[in-house]
Order: sequence, then structure tokens, then C-alpha cells
Amino acid sequence: MRAASCERGRAGPGRGAAGTMGSVVLSGLALALALALPALALENGLALTPPMGWLAWERFRCNVDCRADPRNCISETLFFEMADRLAEDGWRELGYKYINIDDCWSAKQRDAAGRLVPDPQRFPRGIKALADYVHARGLKLGIYGDLGTLTCGGYPGTTLDYVEQDAQTFAEWGVDMLKLDGCYSSREEQAEGYPEMARALNSTGRPIVYSCSWPAYQGGLPPKVNYTVLAEVCNLWRNYDDIQDSWDSVLSILDWFSANQDVLQPAAGPGHWNDPDMLIIGNFGLSYEQSRSQMALWTVMAAPLLMSTDLRTISPSAKEILQNRLMIQINQDPLGIQGRRIVKVRGKADVFGRADRSSTGGHNKDGEGGDAEKHEQESCGSWGPAGTAAPQGKEKSHIEVFLRPLSHAASALVFFSRRTDMPFVYTTSLAKLHFPEDAVYEVQDVYSGKIISGLKTGDSFSVVINPSGVVMWYLYPMALPAQPWHVVRQQAPSEGFHPVLL
Repeated sequence: MRAASCERGRAGPGRGAAGTMGSVVLSGLALALALALPALALENGLALTPPMGWLAWERFRCNVDCRADPRNCISETLFFEMADRLAEDGWRELGYKYINIDDCWSAKQRDAAGRLVPDPQRFPRGIKALADYVHARGLKLGIYGDLGTLTCGGYPGTTLDYVEQDAQTFAEWGVDMLKLDGCYSSREEQAEGYPEMARALNSTGRPIVYSCSWPAYQGGLPPKVNYTVLAEVCNLWRNYDDIQDSWDSVLSILDWFSANQDVLQPAAGPGHWNDPDMLIIGNFGLSYEQSRSQMALWTVMAAPLLMSTDLRTISPSAKEILQNRLMIQINQDPLGIQGRRIVKVRGKADVFGRADRSSTGGHNKDGEGGDAEKHEQESCGSWGPAGTAAPQGKEKSHIEVFLRPLSHAASALVFFSRRTDMPFVYTTSLAKLHFPEDAVYEVQDVYSGKIISGLKTGDSFSVVINPSGVVMWYLYPMALPAQPWHVVRQQAPSEGFHPVLL
């Protein structure tokens, strides 16, 4: 899916504009086709943790002018060089193993046999040679397709009559991941084609991770998106808009995922992941603090870590963020539970947690503000298969807390500041975050490495969060609670957020 592709007519020739697609409901026939396909279409044993690697699109887009810009155009040279960087600069050993071609790689026409072929000037050795090069370096190759008459960039798409042939072509080339976009296709074609491609990929006998843009073209939410079916068809899927190289884009994606977390979180797990899109760390649109924030927030959401930056020129600071070993360990936790926002603090407050002096409210003993500040637990619905967007207040939050349960009763917490003024001191306790009352934790700051030993659930603590920044903690139990504890669902909406003991 391309945010910019709406301007190119994402709905395709002769169909409604992208902005009106959400009003169309899947026909009974199309839905029946999706449900009638093998329920276990994705028994491929792949993507048991969120995929990690590099993807060309956000940084290099559809730059095909290799004469004017040979270093940055979409060509085999670009992918050879990125493969070298992944293999030689420490990325591969950390888990960044996929190198993914995006749109604009193919010739403008299929060959005489109807096969997709790469552009002969930009990929003279072909995709098979590129795959061999990538595999020789201990990496995996991903490629892009589109379930429509054209790709978003105007190259040959994979219409329904080409699904089997294209799946076989990708397998013969040695492709390890397919990202299948949805430009220039109808809802009915998507309902038939996305499951059909899953079946076709499995039929090749080659293990190919399957990334779908299907839900993003259906509005991302039930009833138009059936996440139960989706998890049986795709290994990962794009739910929402394409990321752009800007902080506003990161926040927009984060807000949508948080507002709809009751629907999205249960759908994620080993082998099937929500994909909020690429990491733009190392590009031009994020500050250092914002880069740290995107990495932490994507990690706590159990998102695929697909970088889209120039690894040949990446700064040491961006590389340090992306290669944080504890961060990656958290992201790759085998339990596979997607984290969620559990607290948001709304209202006016100046720095260091003091209530606005113009307010009649006072400052409470925990440093969380008085009447001028609203400290809220997320009101979370039940974990049913369907849900709706959470209502959003008019007042924007300025401090948010995210929690991800991990294996062995460990947890990750992200304290996130949306403020734009000064560092903010946020004071709370694990008890207020509904951790089990009889537990004791060793805490490690994921970025600084600082360790707090023996933190009890009832102990008050403070974190200093920079503007648009995060503090991220990894918590490991020194003394286990009386019962194993993991946040897997909530109580009724009126009761707010409560973890459930298992």
C-alpha cells in the first residue's frame, strides 16, 4: 500500500477513488471465497518471531533513473551493496536477515510466456543471481508484487489468472518473502486473490514468508477485515497508511494502532503479525529522540523490524539504536504477545510533573498532576474477534505508557512523552500499572543499561522522559508472584485495564 498511491488512483481504472473504498462492503460471494479456502493455508512454520531486515521503499522509492542517480536507483547494484552491509556490519548476526526489493523492479511488460521479468538494464543478471548472492551471505531475499492489473508504481501486477504462475516464478528465483500490495484491484479480487496466493506459495514447496497489504485496503478494521481469516492466510500484514519520513507519520500510525489495539493485539502472534510499516531511523525526518521512540514503540508492538535507510551511510547513533541487543531480544520474544498502551495522561502540565499554576488543581503526592491533569487507565474492551475504534477525547495525551508481556514472566515498559517543551518527570509505581502485588523485579533501562535491582510492585519511582522521547524498561522477576502473570486480555470496558492471571 502506498499513501502516495492514492494520488495515482489506488482504486484502479474504472473504480472509485481510494477515499471512497471504505464504503464498499465485501460481497457475500467474495467473503465466501475467502472463507472456503483451506483454513490452514499458512502452515509454513515461518515468521514465528517478527521478521527483521531491510526494505527499499521508504528511502529509495521508485527511483529508476540509473543514468542520473546510479548509486540510489532501484537496481541490482543497490541490493548487492545493501546485502554486503547487512552481512559485514553486524546486522545479520542480530537477526536482520531479509533484504527486500519493493516496487519498480520489473520490466514494463511480461515476457512472451507471460512471466514477470526484471528490468534488463537495472537487473541485467536477473533476480535468481541476486538471490544467490544474498543467500551466499547468509541472508534472505524478499520481492514485491501487487494483486491488481498494475503495481502501485505502474508495473505489471498479478491478476488472479497469474497468481499460480507468479508464485512459481518467485520460488524458482529463490525468493524467501513476498510482499503483495493491492493497488488496482477490487475488494472482491482481494478476497479471492490474497488467500489464493497463500495456497499457491505453499504449493511451490519453497518456504516463502507472505506479507499482505489486504487489510489496509479494507479500512483495517472489522467487519470489513476478518482478522481470524487474515491470520490463516498471511504471515504479516499492513493495516494502515504507509509511513513517510516524518514524525507526524509515526504518530499517526501509533495513534491508529493504539486506538484499535483491542482488535489488533489478539490477531498478532507467532507466524502472523500486524505491520505498522518500516523503521525510518537513519533517514531525514526524525530527531535522535524520535528515532529512539520509534524503535521502542515498534518493539513493544511486536512489529516487524524492517529498516528502510541507506546502510552505506547510516550514522553511528542511528546504527546504535537499530542494533540495540536488548531491544531486539524484546522484539523477538518467542511468546509473541503484542504490547498495548495501558496509560495516557491528558491535560496541561508544566515540566517536572507540576500542575499548571493557572489551574485550581493541586499537585498530588505521586507527582502525577492535580485537576489540570487526567491520569487515565486505558478503557479496554474484551478480547472478542471483532471491535471498533476506541473513542478519542478532544484533549491530546502528553504522557503514555505501553506494556508488553514477555516470556518467563518478564515485561517491557515504554514511557513515552508527546510533549514538545522540556524533559518531564513521570512518577508512578508498578502497582498503579497493575503488576502483581507480590512480585519483585530487576529492571534494566534498555537504552542506558542502568539496572535497578529489587524494585517491588508498591515502590514509587520516577522516570525523566525527554520531549518526543521514551524511557524503556526490561523487567525480570527476582521473586515470582504467587501465580504466573501475563496480560492477555482485559475486563469489561467499564472496569478499565486489568491484567488477568493465567
